[in-house]
Amino acid sequence: MIRSRTVIATPPGATIKEQLFDRGMTQKEFASRMEMSEKHISKLINGEVQLTSDMALRLEMVLGVPAHFWNNLESNYREKLARVNAESEMDEDLEILKKIPYNEMAKNQWVKQTRKKEERVVNLRKFFEVVRLGILEKALIPNIVCRKLGEGEKSDYVLISYAQKAKIESRNINTDPINIEKLKEMLAEIRKLTTHEPSVFCDCLTKRLSKCGIALIFLPHIGGSFLHGITFYEGKKIVIGMTVRGKDADKFWFSLFHELGHIILGHLSLVEGTSSEDEKEADLFAKNMLIPDYRFKELTDKGIFDKNSIMNFAKEEGIDTGIVVGRLQKEGWIKYNCYNELKTKYQSAT
Repeated sequence: MIRSRTVIATPPGATIKEQLFDRGMTQKEFASRMEMSEKHISKLINGEVQLTSDMALRLEMVLGVPAHFWNNLESNYREKLARVNAESEMDEDLEILKKIPYNEMAKNQWVKQTRKKEERVVNLRKFFEVVRLGILEKALIPNIVCRKLGEGEKSDYVLISYAQKAKIESRNINTDPINIEKLKEMLAEIRKLTTHEPSVFCDCLTKRLSKCGIALIFLPHIGGSFLHGITFYEGKKIVIGMTVRGKDADKFWFSLFHELGHIILGHLSLVEGTSSEDEKEADLFAKNMLIPDYRFKELTDKGIFDKNSIMNFAKEEGIDTGIVVGRLQKEGWIKYNCYNELKTKYQSAT
């Protein structure tokens, strides 16, 4: 007998056991009359094996109960067993649902809006393309590398959600074969795009990276995720999912070059994922690609950090002024409340 919260599934073996008891027949004798092993009869009685049509006919001969009776018992048992499993899996998924930001996913139209928890579970199963949400713990998209500024269980499920959405959207982007050398050659061109608005650079970035075998997907930010970007292999292409967390241009471009760094540095091939050292290496790559250390040192050696100096330096470098401000703030040359008006604010990355 197997039960869930509201369903009980009783195997046909329970009825067979009653029949044997009424007849005073041992399982050994019954097995002999059925011309089957005692082990198989034991499994039949305990519901561990399926009662087949052949077995139903044998039961009719030995116990005198019509074969259709046994077939119906088996059919009802299998149906209830499926319901027991489904209900148990639903209960487990309802717990996982609490950890997934469904409202924000629905707001972004990744899933349908509904207040019914069971419907939410079903919608999420379809979104993640799994029969139950518990499978998500098995990391269906391996070797994800990402830039995020926090840890936590919610962050992990948001990461999986982002990765799945990026995976789905990447199916609509045709790419050339993966070519890391071409990507390296294209970095300078990508850097120049920092001075443009999203309405210009989004399309340019997508097209240029597709030539390197990379599908670039822009995704909205989900609160509390700490996530800036993710990168992973999907079939014969590389997928990068980007957010505009904080809506600052400097954060977006640093995160993008961070993800490109993971690709160029070979971090996508790490079986166990990236370490803290790998993340630092990608940060260093992004920092030096946007502003080479020797140029940044020339700026800081002068010790003049007024608006004109920062704007002139950014113009000389051919990058967004906010990127210069962001690095000066990050490395402690100016306070975080200084010159934020020079930072470009992105309303959207699409």
